[in-house]
Amino acid sequence: MLDVFWRNHDPTTRNRQGPDVGSQYRSVVFYHSPEQKAAAEAKLAELEKSGRFRRPIVTQIEPAPTFYRAEEYHQQYLAKHGRTHCAI
Repeated sequence: MLDVFWRNHDPTTRNRQGPDVGSQYRSVVFYHSPEQKAAAEAKLAELEKSGRFRRPIVTQIEPAPTFYRAEEYHQQYLAKHGRTHCAI
């Protein structure tokens, strides 16, 4: 899952992904266990050493907070608006 995360967004932009701006769009990995934290930190260190990104990686690694499901009108948002994927 970490590989998918790192491939599908820009971890060098603080509080922004594509056209979306704000702290809710920050690059962050949430973990539930010490093992998950260690795996995330190891992957981050590997990427920093790889030189894959020209700018510094700003992804945060934090304990998972309580998860709150979004309101129903946000569920399946793209499908409800006749889209199959995000255009970013």
